[in-house]
Amino acid sequence: MRIKFAAFAVTALAAIGLAATPIPAAAQMTQVDPNTAIDSDLDNPNPAPQADTPTYDNPSDSDINSDLATGDQQTATAPDTVPTVATNPEAAGTNADPSTTYKEDDLIGAAEGVFGKGAQGLASMIEDILKKQGEPNAYIVGREASGALVLGVRYGSGTLYHKVEGERPAYWTGPSIGFDAGANAGNTFVLVYNLFDSEDLYKRFPAGEGAAYLIGGFNASYLRSGDIVLIPIRVGVGARLGANVGYMKFRKKQSWVPF
Repeated sequence: MRIKFAAFAVTALAAIGLAATPIPAAAQMTQVDPNTAIDSDLDNPNPAPQADTPTYDNPSDSDINSDLATGDQQTATAPDTVPTVATNPEAAGTNADPSTTYKEDDLIGAAEGVFGKGAQGLASMIEDILKKQGEPNAYIVGREASGALVLGVRYGSGTLYHKVEGERPAYWTGPSIGFDAGANAGNTFVLVYNLFDSEDLYKRFPAGEGAAYLIGGFNASYLRSGDIVLIPIRVGVGARLGANVGYMKFRKKQSWVPF
């Protein structure tokens, strides 16, 4: 009986000692909810990787203005040029558009149709006028009659040929004064400069001073109104003197009033 009591006492002391001994932290157990553990990675997702941002030593090196053209990429647009009208009597048609003017061969051919092919001095006169005045954008082919005894009068009729606007009728009259006498009738060929509207032909054109040509049997005088210049080519000295100190008035219809 004593032996059983001793064994019981030893066993009780051992149980008390185990109860008094602290349990290590590693041996402690934690209760975990399995659903919470599974969804924990959804509630706290990993942050998205950030793109590398380039750095610049100088703000001017940034790509803010990268879409702007630089260097050879830059182009300059020239402003539209506006054709000017020649106002210098010595170069009436030098600024005319070449596509709207008559060339030398065309004018010589038309003039030879008036005065006859191979007329002496005609081609040389036209070449000389074009060299000084440029190319006209119109010309007139017609006939006229004149008479003078110091004071003279002239009547003419023909056709205006415009490079852009085509054909128009033309009638002209005009007084003159000069050292010519007598009467004559013949053909005439008129170079017309800066006539951009055919309607502007129908008015008075005073004779220019000191602007006459004389080559062979042909003569040419110079008439002007505003920017429009007329250079009639005729045959004979008397016609040249009368034209140089008179004027020509153009109409759409025939008139016997010379003024």
